Amino acid sequence: MAPSLTWTTAVTWPTMPARLEAEPPLAELTEPALVAACLAGRSGAFDLVVERHQRAVYRLCFRFTGNHEDASDLSQDVFLRAYRGLRGFRGGSSLATWLYRIGVNVCLNRVSATAPLDGLTEPVEDDQHVDTRSESAPELLIRQQRGARVRAAIARLPRKQRATLILRIYHEMSHQEIADVLGSSVGAVKANFFHALANLKKQLGSEAL
Repeated sequence: MAPSLTWTTAVTWPTMPARLEAEPPLAELTEPALVAACLAGRSGAFDLVVERHQRAVYRLCFRFTGNHEDASDLSQDVFLRAYRGLRGFRGGSSLATWLYRIGVNVCLNRVSATAPLDGLTEPVEDDQHVDTRSESAPELLIRQQRGARVRAAIARLPRKQRATLILRIYHEMSHQEIADVLGSSVGAVKANFFHALANLKKQLGSEAL
């Protein structure tokens, strides 16, 4: 079982000064307003950001590490970096995209490109409700295969190919969404994904046919 995704970092958010007018509930704030509330130090604002995005960030980290403990540690690092760098968020993309960008960078910097993911013993999401009718045969193969060889092969892919494949297969992002996360072009994303599938086929041999 995956550990509880509880925000446990010892960060004390600044308290807001008293206001003359009642503030709207945090849950009713738009994304820009929630970011503004975080920057203003409103109590509970960043906790809500974590609550809304912690599962997606954790799943991303897990796909890079294959280990629940490491994924939990990296998730904490992602949110700490996000909290410290929130003033640099300009709203040019969604908050989710920005967090994915931080997460990919954290994972690529912390996880060895050649480390096999032998610690993965269970999936982190339920695929039974995923519509696979539009998937290509290689995409469907990768989704269905859970063997150690597949995980290790993904771990050996070049950095951009590995990130592209994880975002495309396991997070079901469009090419444009991946481009936004990686700060790349759609053409580069498509090329990276094509080469990632080709490299997996080379590594896995008959298993990828």
